[in-house]
Amino acid sequence: MTGNERRILVVEDEPTLARAVADRLAAEGFAAEIAADGPSAVERARTWTPDLIVLDLMLPGFDGLEVCRRVQAERPVPVLMLTARDDETDLLVGLGVGADDYITKPFSMRELAARIRAVLRRAERPAGGPAAGAAAGAAGPLRAGPLEIDPRARRVRRDGREVHLTPTEFELLACLARNSGAVLTRAVLLEQVWDWAGASGTRAVDSHVKALRRKLGADLIRTVHGVGYCLEIPA
Repeated sequence: MTGNERRILVVEDEPTLARAVADRLAAEGFAAEIAADGPSAVERARTWTPDLIVLDLMLPGFDGLEVCRRVQAERPVPVLMLTARDDETDLLVGLGVGADDYITKPFSMRELAARIRAVLRRAERPAGGPAAGAAAGAAGPLRAGPLEIDPRARRVRRDGREVHLTPTEFELLACLARNSGAVLTRAVLLEQVWDWAGASGTRAVDSHVKALRRKLGADLIRTVHGVGYCLEIPA
């Protein structure tokens, strides 16, 4: 997948790094713009409507977590969060407020570009992940107890009430719903939802499950300790 002029908003207050990231993304075929603080990032996201935001955690004005909250409250947009330290609390909070992925500084530009493309693929493909295959694109609404999941419109309702999900939250829920009643390991979820084949990290899965529980209710997704998660429909 080439950039195809996908719009990437780079939110980073260190000018040298921001310019280096923007220049690399332009070389990869993306259209890139820079915002250097929280308020300007929110305003630029509103007026320029980027396809993805590369978002530093530490920013003047207000931090990346608040930027993510405000942007996601207006429209779902994929967010790749940058963090200067591998702090589990920061990462879990960042993923919990709507970030789709994270990368820890220092990082290689090649890895950053690969992560951006992976996030964009998840946001653009039919719901259900790679395992769903071509049938997912033609699938109609999926009903699972109180949930109605529309893969084409990428909308979710519980008990008739629409629930706002980020692209990755939607992918995760659709994957669990298509395998309702089955326990999916974290490794399987990382592969099917994040395209991370052979990955061993679990924080991305765990934090997005927490976000789904907060939005949908705690009664639908069961934790199987040491294994993974299962969508169970209440009787």
